[in-house]
Amino acid sequence: MNSELTASQRPGKIIAVHINYRSRAEQRGRTPEHPSYFLKPSTSVGHSGSPVERPLGTELLAFEGEIALIIGHEARCVSPGDGWSHVRAVTAANDFGVYDLRYADKGSNLRSKGGDGFTPLGPALIPAEAVDPAALRVRTWLNGDLVQEGDTGELFFSFGQLVADLSQLLTLEPGDTILTGTPAGASVTQPGDIVEVEVDAPDAEGAPSTGRLVTPVIEATVPLADYGALPRVDDQQRAEAWGSAEAADRADNRVLSGETRAALDTLAIATLSAQLRKRGLDNVSVDGVRPLASGTRVVGVARTLRYLPLREDLFAAHGGGLNAQKRAIEAVGPGEVLVMEARGERTAGTIGDILALRAQMNGAAGIVTDGGVRDSAAVASLGLPVYAAAEHPAVLGRRHVPWESDVTIACGGTTVQPGDVIVGDDDGLVVIPPHLLEEVVADAVEQERQEEFITEQVRAGHGIEGLYPLSGAWLEAYREWKE
Repeated sequence: MNSELTASQRPGKIIAVHINYRSRAEQRGRTPEHPSYFLKPSTSVGHSGSPVERPLGTELLAFEGEIALIIGHEARCVSPGDGWSHVRAVTAANDFGVYDLRYADKGSNLRSKGGDGFTPLGPALIPAEAVDPAALRVRTWLNGDLVQEGDTGELFFSFGQLVADLSQLLTLEPGDTILTGTPAGASVTQPGDIVEVEVDAPDAEGAPSTGRLVTPVIEATVPLADYGALPRVDDQQRAEAWGSAEAADRADNRVLSGETRAALDTLAIATLSAQLRKRGLDNVSVDGVRPLASGTRVVGVARTLRYLPLREDLFAAHGGGLNAQKRAIEAVGPGEVLVMEARGERTAGTIGDILALRAQMNGAAGIVTDGGVRDSAAVASLGLPVYAAAEHPAVLGRRHVPWESDVTIACGGTTVQPGDVIVGDDDGLVVIPPHLLEEVVADAVEQERQEEFITEQVRAGHGIEGLYPLSGAWLEAYREWKE
């Protein structure tokens, strides 16, 4: 019977291979000439059933199902032909990583892949002598759906070669663990998901298996502080996390499906605000802004842009060329709302007609700024929903330095993160956290149905006692009316 990994077993070193499966190389568009590696801390080890936390304020926690080698005998300067003999067992692994922090790691992957619980292992070990290392299989399931499947016949670098290569410069000790790469299909996971990984040898005697390594995904409760690097994403990171640019685009559509978007198009902002307040969210309105044209309606997923107060030397370094503002305009895509942090500064423009037109041509659903708009009549004539604090003729360089995009920002007194859902009408704008979207929409639809019934009764001359809000006999009457 295969032995089980326990919580007390922690490897001295965890070494991970970047790309080793041909399917993954095809997906990434690059083929490695030699194996390359990174280290993960031993404190990143988790076990089957233990949750992994997605850091608060991030969006791209990705899973990678892998085969892990457990070293059984010390290896130093061994040959590829002898490397496998130093492996005691194999098990399943999940190499979690937060792509939002990759930019700050400079290739080390320390924070992006080294978080507590980011390397679940187990649940069982398959003895190395019981299997052919060239005939192992790894599979990954996301919420019960098979999303990854690869076998060791497609590896660029055999397990024996990996052990030998590493042993040229460092001693591999008993218990050290090598993560051997992931096949195509690795992608992003969300709080509430369940990720499962299994390694087996289907053609070996008894078809030994590790069993499924089960990892629930939850949201962390403590935000990252600004004395360290904060989350940042761009289109390249989204594409790599999801597996491709097309998959990232489909993911955006999953956040705001056609059905949900259609419902939001009919719901009053006042209703949505009331539903958010019921969930303890009072500060989710973008205050001090108004639409350039009456009758404006906007629904979309947030992309963000941040301006800093003008400092001439910083503007000289960051204000010209394809600066952060222009990069954000180029990056905004179909169904997205570009939300700008301008600190409520009304005495300079943050967007004008040409860049607004470019955003519209890219499919943007709208633009929101708590600063000024130049060329306001021309911008309004585009038909693109634009909300701003003021109109002003001056260019942004009078008050602002375009600084960064796709980060958490403050706009109109509230916090906006990339991926939040922005909804606006003539009453104003609200920000809906994605994890609350479906329940907020469902309850808002029900609230407006109740209010439709109440309005009918008031028009018929009834008083509001017991009617608004519904209770008692009026509640029963509403239920009959609804059916």
